[in-house]
Amino acid sequence: MSETQLTFVLASAPTMLTVLIGILLNNSRLSDVRTDVNGLKADMNLRLGELRSDMNRQFAQVDRQFSDSRDIWRAELHRVEEILDARLKHLADR
Repeated sequence: MSETQLTFVLASAPTMLTVLIGILLNNSRLSDVRTDVNGLKADMNLRLGELRSDMNRQFAQVDRQFSDSRDIWRAELHRVEEILDARLKHLADR
């Protein structure tokens, strides 16, 4: 090896070493981020599942309230219908 080649190798070695260390550190940080993202994804899936079940429960409660209201209205309308029938019968008897 000539002196020029040796100087070139010795001059470029720290740069290559620095770039290699940077690549390795960046790769390790990316795997940490990937682990964090997977953890967040699982946490978000859990929270979305809880939200979905809570909303289903609330919708079921609202549906039950509408059903109860419908039954109450039917009973009231039946009562009014009976009153009107009684009044009409009373008028027809006169």
